[in-house]
Amino acid sequence: MNAHIALSVRSEVSNTMRLITPALLLALCCFASDELAPQISTVLPRVVKPGDTVTVTGVSLGEDRVEEVYLSDHKFDMKVKVLEQDAKVIKFRVPPFAKPGRMQLLMLMKAEKEEDPKLLELPAYLLIEEITTEIGQVQTPDKNKKNTQEQKDQKDQQKDPQQ
Repeated sequence: MNAHIALSVRSEVSNTMRLITPALLLALCCFASDELAPQISTVLPRVVKPGDTVTVTGVSLGEDRVEEVYLSDHKFDMKVKVLEQDAKVIKFRVPPFAKPGRMQLLMLMKAEKEEDPKLLELPAYLLIEEITTEIGQVQTPDKNKKNTQEQKDQKDQQKDPQQ
């Protein structure tokens, strides 16, 4: 009787496998193609300053899949200049006007057929730091220009004390 139960269980497993195997093969064929959504494996460097170059590696990153790249703080989406792009790498420059803070990487997918393009939020973040001139000093353009103008005015007054 135990042999009969064992044969019965084997035939049920065999029947189940016959049904599942084609479904698994179909799924693999559909999802293992080059039509994958962009996926990121690394983003280097993770801490950047405005003007720095960032390298993103992964799969499906080519121009046929990714149309544009953005950095977002969830209030403002900032388009970045892509310097190099292929199926496995995207290199871009952080915009010079980027504000300090944590920014998420977004990619605008190419529209397929008549679909609307899709903005893909990726689980990749950059920390943008302020530009510093010396240790502990933050460069602020307005103050530097004002100080330079004040210095010029002082020099002019020293040259011509009658004014």
